[in-house]
Amino acid sequence: MTVTGHDTDTDTARALRGLEDDRASVRLRAALAIGSTPDPRFVGTLVERCAVEPEFFVRDMLTWALTRHPVSVTLPRLLREVRSDGTRARSQALHTLSKVGDRRAWPAITRALLTDADDEVARSAWRAAVVLVPEGEEAALAALLATQLGRGGRETRLSLSQALVALGDAMTPAVDAATRAPEPLVRAHALATQRLLRDPDAGFTLAVEEAKRVVALGGHRGHGGSGSPGDSADSADSAGVTGVGSGVSVGSGVSGGVGSGGVGSGSSHEEGP
Repeated sequence: MTVTGHDTDTDTARALRGLEDDRASVRLRAALAIGSTPDPRFVGTLVERCAVEPEFFVRDMLTWALTRHPVSVTLPRLLREVRSDGTRARSQALHTLSKVGDRRAWPAITRALLTDADDEVARSAWRAAVVLVPEGEEAALAALLATQLGRGGRETRLSLSQALVALGDAMTPAVDAATRAPEPLVRAHALATQRLLRDPDAGFTLAVEEAKRVVALGGHRGHGGSGSPGDSADSADSAGVTGVGSGVSVGSGVSGGVGSGGVGSGSSHEEGP
């Protein structure tokens, strides 16, 4: 069977209409079809759909479809999208940038995004940052990420710990300093992150429980103490460190941006939200 230009245009129109369908399964198949036959004409529609798509698995397929297109086409659109007023648009654009992995996007990972008030945006920015950070900027990035220790719920804290651990030894000075912070939540989160760096197979839950125990006993790494686990947990609860996390294990150019206008300089770079 010969595929004509008319047939191709019809298939394209059908796939693009499918992205707007009320059924998530249809939108998923449409994104798969577009990614399987990439065409630069699709990129704008894919990016726009990412900003409003409610289903996670469909958004992930949209991201995959975007990675199938030339970076020269997708990158400019994604860089504009991270400055969107919409939280989902920013978050998904950052997620896609982390999958594209082109370090020319690094200047777009601003302080404003890394400290975004929306946890989903911040988490996506953390993941993108550790993928895109240039060689030599890791310690500066870790210093900024460490200012977010103790933030949010379990998933947010786990994401931050994973991002810091991905930076390896570059995270050590900033996280060490955070173990002496006055806030129990910050100290416990920092200690849990240190534990993950030393023993990635330990899992976040075990790291958090150890951190709670140490904080409850009034110390930090290397200052253990005695007492039963039950007593330690009760003390930690009263100290306000119960929210650090539980229940999951850890799996697994352009100028400016974080390195020159954000993390490295310590100044606030207000591009983004």
